[in-house]
Amino acid sequence: MGKKLKAGVLGAGHLGKIHLRLLNESKKYELIGFYDENPEVRTLISKEYGFQSFDSATDLIDAVEVVDIVTPTSFHYDVAKQAIAKGKHIFIEKPITQTVAQAEELITLAKHHNVLGQVGHVERFNPAFLAVKDHINKSMFIETHRLAEFNPRGTDVPVVLDLMIHDIDTVLSVVHSTVKHISASGVSIISETPDIANARIEFENGCVANLTASRISLKNMRKARFFQKDAYISVDYLEKKVEVVKMNDAPEDVGDFDMVLENAQGKKKRIYFDNPEIPTVNAILMELECLADAITTKSDVIVPLEQGKNALAIALRISELVEKSSR
Repeated sequence: MGKKLKAGVLGAGHLGKIHLRLLNESKKYELIGFYDENPEVRTLISKEYGFQSFDSATDLIDAVEVVDIVTPTSFHYDVAKQAIAKGKHIFIEKPITQTVAQAEELITLAKHHNVLGQVGHVERFNPAFLAVKDHINKSMFIETHRLAEFNPRGTDVPVVLDLMIHDIDTVLSVVHSTVKHISASGVSIISETPDIANARIEFENGCVANLTASRISLKNMRKARFFQKDAYISVDYLEKKVEVVKMNDAPEDVGDFDMVLENAQGKKKRIYFDNPEIPTVNAILMELECLADAITTKSDVIVPLEQGKNALAIALRISELVEKSSR
C-alpha cells in the first residue's frame, strides 16, 4: 500500500457528510479536514465526528492534495478553479458546473496544471451497472425511469440537472455515437421549474434513448432497460438487481427445458438467462478511490471532466426544451 493522498472536503451538507465518513475510512486517503461556509455546520460536524474544520476554502485547499467538492453547484466553478490553479486534483460532484463554458475552462485549466479531475456521476459505480456494463454493446433502444418522492431540498435545481443527468451520463458512456437530435417536454406541478421531464435522444448510429425523470412520484424508482440485437438488459439501480436475457440460434436438437422462439420466417432462436455477479461495493467510496488510483498510477480517470461537461451540455439542452414546453 503506497502513501495515502491528503484529501479535504468542501461542503458538509447531506452528501458532504457521507464523503467525509468514507474518506476517513478509506485506505487510499488521509482525511485532513473540511470547510463549510456555515459556521454552525462546521462546529456541529467537528464536535460530532472529530474532523478538523478549516476557516476558509483557501486554507483547506492549501492543506491537501485532493479537493473533494460537494458544495451546491453554484459554487463548483469558483472553488474548482482555485484548487486546480494551485495544482490540486479535484473530485467534483455532478453537475460539474452551471454552464458548459465554465466546464470547458476547468478542463483547459486542469490540462495546463497537469491535474486530474473526476465528476461524481455515481451510477457508473453502482454495483448493478458494473455487473452489466460489459454486456451493453450496440444498444438500439434505451429506456430509463428515475422517479423520486417529493423533497423540497432538491427543488432549487431543475429536475433534469438533479435527476435525469445521471441517466444522460450512463447512456453517453455506453452509446459510442454523437447525438443527432433531442426532443423533450415537461410539466411544473409543485415547483417553479418542471417537476417531470421526458427526453428523447437520437444518436447518429440509430440508437434512441427515452429518458423520464420525476421528483413528485409516489415511490422511488431508478431503472434502465437496454435493447440490442439478441439481448435485453435491465438494471435496477435502487434494488441493485439486473436481468440479462440473451438469444442465439437454436441448435438442431433442442433440450426439453430450452425456451425457443420461432419467427414468421421459421427461424428459431433459443432464449437463455445470463446472471452476472453483482459486486459488493460502495459506489461513492469506489468513485473516490478510483480517482486516487488514477493519481498514484498516472492513469485515466473513469469519469473525466470532459464527460461531466458532455452530460451537462445535453442536460442543459433538455432543460431548455422542457422549460419551453411547460410555459
